[in-house]
This record gives sequence, C-alpha cells and structure tokens, in this order.
Amino acid sequence: MSALRQAAPEHSPARARPAGGDPAGAAELPGRSARGGRFGGLLLAAGLLLIGLNLRIGVASVGPVLDDIRASLGLSATAASLLTTIPVIAFGAFAFLTPALTRRFGMHRLLGATMIALAAGIVLRLHPSMSALFAGTVVVGAAIAIGNVVMPAAIKRDFSHRAGLMMGLYSTALFVGAALASGLTVPLLPLAGGAWQAALALWAIPAVAAVLLWIPQLRRSSGRVARARSADGSGGRGGQAAPALRAILRDPVALAVTALMGLQSMSYYAALTWVPSILSSAGMGADEAGWMLSFSAFPGIAASLVTPALARRARPAWLPIVLAAGVSGVAFAGLALAPTAAPYVWMTLLGLGQGAAISLALSYIVWRSPDAHHTGQVSTMAQGFGYLLAGLGPIGLGALRSATGGWTVPIAALGVMLVAQLIAGVAASRPRLVGARGQDATVSADA
Repeated sequence: MSALRQAAPEHSPARARPAGGDPAGAAELPGRSARGGRFGGLLLAAGLLLIGLNLRIGVASVGPVLDDIRASLGLSATAASLLTTIPVIAFGAFAFLTPALTRRFGMHRLLGATMIALAAGIVLRLHPSMSALFAGTVVVGAAIAIGNVVMPAAIKRDFSHRAGLMMGLYSTALFVGAALASGLTVPLLPLAGGAWQAALALWAIPAVAAVLLWIPQLRRSSGRVARARSADGSGGRGGQAAPALRAILRDPVALAVTALMGLQSMSYYAALTWVPSILSSAGMGADEAGWMLSFSAFPGIAASLVTPALARRARPAWLPIVLAAGVSGVAFAGLALAPTAAPYVWMTLLGLGQGAAISLALSYIVWRSPDAHHTGQVSTMAQGFGYLLAGLGPIGLGALRSATGGWTVPIAALGVMLVAQLIAGVAASRPRLVGARGQDATVSADA
C-alpha cells in the first residue's frame, strides 16, 4: 500500500491537469472532505467496489441456466444466444445516454439509480414469459452500460490520488462478480425450488445491498447536482468546461483507448462464448469444458488486480500491453494446435491476458484524461463504441466456424484481433493526454 502511495504522483492531477484545474472534482475527494473524513472515504470506496461487483452479475448468471431457459420457454438456439448478445450491445448503445444523465442527476445519484434499475431488471425476469425475460435483459444491459461509463469518471473524481489502486480493485470486482454469478447460479437452483427464474432473481440481492451501502453518497450528492452539472459541461467557478463528445471523436489518444477497449472486449466475449465449444470439439466433456472457462476467471482476477499497479512502474510503458497480448497469443495457439494437451495452461494464460487487458483498458480511460470531465467523455466513447464492436465478436466467430467447418480459422481470427489490440494498446500506453496539444500533451513520469 505504501508503495502505491509513493507512486501516486505518476498520475496525479497536479501533473496532468490543464490550466484551470478541476475544482468540482477536488471538492469531492474523500480524503479532503470535512464531512466524511477517512471513514467516509472508506465507505465511498466500498460502495464503488460493490457497484462494480454488480456490473457483470446480471449477465454472467444467465449462461449457466441457458439450457433450462430454452427448455422452459421453447427458445431456438438463435433466440437463446440473444440473451448473451443483447447485454453487450446494450453496453454500447446505452453508454451514449450517460453524459446527459450525469448532467441531470450527478454521478453519485446516477450510480444509485443504476443499481435500482439493475435490481428491477433482474427481478423482472421472475415473470414466466419470454417478453419479461428479454425486457429484463434489456433493462439489465442498460443499467450496466450507464454504470460502466460513470465508474471511471467517479474514480477519477473521488480517488484521483489513488486511481491506480482503485482501478485495479474495480476491474477485479468485475471479474469476481462474473465468476460468482457463473459459478453459483446452478448451485442456487435447489434454494430457488429448481426454478431458473427464482435462481436468477436471487442476484438482485447484491444490487439491493449496493443501493443500501450507497445511501450516504445519495445524501452527499443532494446538494451538489448543480456543481456536477457545471463540472460536466457548463463550466463554473473557473473550472474547465467538459468537451463535447464530438470534440474528442478524432483525438488520437481517445481513439487509441477506444480501439483497445473494443478489441479486448471483442476477444473476451468471443472467447467467453466459444472456448467451451472449442474444447468440446476436441473431445473434452461438456462439464469439463465449462469448468475450464470458469477456471480462467481465477488468473484473470489476479491479473486485473495487480496489472494497474505494475503498469505505473513498467518501463517502457508499452511492456504490460505486450505481455498481455503475448500470453493470450500463446493461449490461442495452444487452443488451435493442442487444445486438450494442456488445457489448464491455456486457460491460465488466457485468463492472465484477458485480466491484464481489461484492467489496462479501463485504467487508460482514467490515466489519459486530464480531469473527471474528460474521463466521462472518454469513458462514453471507449465503452460506447467499444462494446458495440465487442458484440460482433461472438457472432463473427460463430459465422467463421459455420463457414469453415472447423476452429482453425476462427482461432486465427482471434490472433489477428490480438495483433490489432496490441497496436492499439501500444498507442494508448504513450504518456499523452486527451484534448492536449504540443508539450502539454505529455504526462510527466506516466506509466
């Protein structure tokens, strides 16, 4: 912990912030709040991490009971696949609503509202009908999309002095939530009377817990919505006005971060959907193939936790991106050439590569933004366009499998995406800031 504190100046707003500063953001740093003090900061951090834990549960819980859902509602394989594809597309589509909602309600209130909406979407799937299932899935995807965008900006504003640590913990929370939901949904079936609807609805409990833990932040935000609106676009008190989204669409730093976010997400969701089938087609049992995918989450959790802290110290700055792509590349080569020869090795490497890639992509959203205003816009761009791109991964890989009749070409396509991810990641790792020009673009002592 002390080492992380010593490294904090590498991404400190004092070095990265343009002239004019970020007064609204500084006013809400937990360590500087007269009202909250240290306990208030810990409560805020715990609330943010519990929200992060919920941002994959509503999606990851569906896959383990997908066969039960198909049998119960008579869904075709195509219709069933939409239950895992719709949320990813929603992650991108609804992300673009977030800036306007943030200006209207403020970050903290909006995060509380997303958890309420998430719980409502999960509970809606209790109704035994296809329309309720798909409507609940859309609501879940929309709530997660907004939470995805707001979280990096909230961390930048409230924990700019601990951004590396918090982004590592946040990306870890995403992995842990997904692992819990995918691993425990089937064991929860007996508690739910064997009904998949009730088993899925039980995952509303963590969302409700997040709302209860977040109540102090809702009260803290009640008098600051006007300030949040000012911080997000109308200026005020000498702060820098937030850029319009269109103003950063051609910014090379923002484009690199967006490309990295989209390509690593495309690779992740393609692998999430098809790795069990790759292993099964090589002769592995379905249960074991499913376990192999779940196992990859454990090294992913470890990588997502430590990668941001290591990236702050790594020289050259592109080294973590190269290592993440390298271990994923070895995993894909193993799956193509000898999938059942050393499956634990391939899944360990794949988890490490994917965990490092997502934590770096999320961290660059924060590190490459000079203040919380820009972070919100970069997060919208990176996750909006990024997840729309990611939705093509499972579909494209499945189409290649159908066209070629084997997995060699689809896995080669994953390798091509990995090369593109590497190029985007190297560009994103350069110590430059979104919206900056000339000498002001360089971040001193950046990771």
